[in-house]
Amino acid sequence: MISGVTMKLNLEEELLRALREDITSEDVTTNAVMPEPRLGQAELICKETGILAGQEAFQRVFTLLDESAVVEWAFQDGDEIQKGERVALVQGDIRALLSGERVALNYLQRMCGIATYTRDLVKELDGFPTKLLDTRKTTPNMRWFEKYAVTVGGGKNHRYNLSDGILIKDNHIGAAGGVKQAIEMARAYAPFVRKIEVEVENLAMLDEALEAGADIIMLDNMDLETMKQAVERVKGRAETECSGNVTKERLKEIAAIGVDFVSCGALTHSAPILDLSLKNLKPIE
Repeated sequence: MISGVTMKLNLEEELLRALREDITSEDVTTNAVMPEPRLGQAELICKETGILAGQEAFQRVFTLLDESAVVEWAFQDGDEIQKGERVALVQGDIRALLSGERVALNYLQRMCGIATYTRDLVKELDGFPTKLLDTRKTTPNMRWFEKYAVTVGGGKNHRYNLSDGILIKDNHIGAAGGVKQAIEMARAYAPFVRKIEVEVENLAMLDEALEAGADIIMLDNMDLETMKQAVERVKGRAETECSGNVTKERLKEIAAIGVDFVSCGALTHSAPILDLSLKNLKPIE
């Protein structure tokens, strides 16, 4: 699970990379209109209702440019913020506020959007034990931020990367020569503490995975009737995960079948940003 502490340990390198992308030598516009340091403040305004996520990333952008910059928050990650509300007041060198604005908002808007979309889907699972998972379908170099935003929205993290867990998919099965062979090879290679998850596309593959002792079985792109038969066959011998064509409209039907997990790539690859804006910049005398 990507926690706030985990993100803090990894965010600075990525933020610096983003700032270097946006400022290769100088912010020529800011340097033209503000040649000397001057204390100022600006308001972070919410322009549509959603879930706040990404406070650490937003404020660290400004403190990287001005160590004395301060962000005073009216809300915390996970809170619902309403259209028109002032979410935060940012104070610091006006040059840092101007130069950091776009990068800070890019992170915050993206993370808020993911948290908001995740919260919306999690609500569909109220009353069911099924947990909503993210995937590795993330924006390159944004995975820490995006997976953290999923947790803020109430979802759970699947494996972080290829080193984090064993997931035998269709091409691994093809390379190994079959479901049973792939599971046996993974069990022989991996440390005993690792669970083995395997993706199956039909009931025959499911039976082979169960016989080989898979710990988690991913039911990939199955229709509801086939998925129901699959869960009945598993009978608790493994955990089950539904993947593929997961939409908000299908979540309740999928959860009612009794799968343990539902993974949804759309949480990170299709969530729209939440519209926020840094406004009303003014000098502080």
